[in-house]
Amino acid sequence: MLPRDATPYHRTPEFSESTVPDALRRRHTTKPGVWARIRVVEGTLRYRILAPEPREHVLTPDRPGIVEPEVPHEVEPIGRVRFYVEFLR
Repeated sequence: MLPRDATPYHRTPEFSESTVPDALRRRHTTKPGVWARIRVVEGTLRYRILAPEPREHVLTPDRPGIVEPEVPHEVEPIGRVRFYVEFLR
């Protein structure tokens, strides 16, 4: 759950299954104090939270993913997908 006072400050370009940067496909984190919301525009995206307890979610246009500060995670397209990431603090 995002903090109530989290405010968007940056958004990535829209990515597709063929343009997802390798950095998003492998373990990475946000900076201290930075939250993110993964918004799927079309299709489905696998979102893996790698620690402290591994979890996996399938994101859709109706189900965004929330990234907590400094928590390692990665994404994987499931077929055709379009998505972007919104950063908040």
